Amino acid sequence: MHFEIVGDIAQVETIAVGRRIRELARLQKMYGKGRWRKLKGIAQIRVRGGSSRKAELHWYEAHGIGRKEIKRKRYLD
Repeated sequence: MHFEIVGDIAQVETIAVGRRIRELARLQKMYGKGRWRKLKGIAQIRVRGGSSRKAELHWYEAHGIGRKEIKRKRYLD
């Protein structure tokens, strides 16, 4: 991750749950079994150069395991 999330993630939406996640087997092997969900949301991030930008983020999350593999998909500003 080459950015830092500044503040909260807003407009969180579920993209996929359980077997609809292509990476489910890998996630379970790396982090453990759980009710995995793929989510997306919008947040203010600080990039390497120190500038702050608004971006769409995607990540995986499971109860008791937390957020994993946060990815920046696109800038919104």
